[in-house]
Amino acid sequence: MSERAPVSAPVEVTQQSFEDRGARRPTLSLVLPVFNEEETIPELERRLKTFLGELGETAEVVFVNDGSKDRSLEMLKALAAENPGYRIVSFSRNFGHQLAITAGVDRAEGEAVVVMDADLQDPPEVVRDMLVKWREGFDVVYGVRKQREGETVFKRFTAAVFYRLLRAIVGVSIPVDAGDFRLMSRKVVLALRALRETHRFVRGMVAWVGFRQTAVYYERPARFAGETKYPLRKMIRFAIDGITSFSVMPLRIATWLGTAAGFIGVGAGLWAAYEKVFGSGTVAGWTTIMIAVSLGSAAQLLMTGILGEYVGRTYEEVKRRPLYLVSEEVNFGRPPER
Repeated sequence: MSERAPVSAPVEVTQQSFEDRGARRPTLSLVLPVFNEEETIPELERRLKTFLGELGETAEVVFVNDGSKDRSLEMLKALAAENPGYRIVSFSRNFGHQLAITAGVDRAEGEAVVVMDADLQDPPEVVRDMLVKWREGFDVVYGVRKQREGETVFKRFTAAVFYRLLRAIVGVSIPVDAGDFRLMSRKVVLALRALRETHRFVRGMVAWVGFRQTAVYYERPARFAGETKYPLRKMIRFAIDGITSFSVMPLRIATWLGTAAGFIGVGAGLWAAYEKVFGSGTVAGWTTIMIAVSLGSAAQLLMTGILGEYVGRTYEEVKRRPLYLVSEEVNFGRPPER
């Protein structure tokens, strides 16, 4: 097992780098973010071994350890010691799922690169169907979930609403009911590497780069073991990232709310003037005034919050920090075995 010195920024791999090392580029790269998956790794390795053994293609597997606190990294190193086609990128801390995908794609050498979760909710066997579509000439083949086992009604409902709302407002044709499980051709991978924004919404970025895209349909099983790594708090943050990364619609909504609040304020002012001149002099309409003031205040706070969200993202982008930090890499620089 070979290890390289820690690095503090993504490694930019050019189209020719693999050939420069005297090795043929693998047909397939699997990129798997891993975060506290020690219960799943043995079964994952068994499924990958069976799948890759039956595939009949050269392949590599890039595991990205996203700051796991359990024995995930130790177990991955043991697998990599036995198979040089298993490669490991280990972050210095937890940077998040989207940046783990980014690190794996940055280092993947295959002609076709597949991003999939390590919890076996993205079945490796579906990759065969993706490869068929890729060979038909498609550059992106994304997995669309026909059924989502092991998820609550609330999560399925909110996911369905989110995907449809996102598609309606972002101006990019993001597939409905599709996650990050997808195959990308080499030219899509190289295009994706050029996009280095800090707040990343990978499935939106893949849709944005374009090229020929199609879908394969599959039934998504429940997690093999462990708990979801996307609780409600992270789901909300992820939804905000997706919307604000690809749309200024929230800013336009703020403008509309401000306009509506302005009309309400003008109406309340005219009504107050009328009461002053022609009214009975009693304190009439107090409730209406309070409602108008409350609506105006709420609209102002909402607009301030939306503006703050965009200003904060601009601030983080201009700092130009590395997207992630790598503490260790294993088995890079060695050609994969058939």
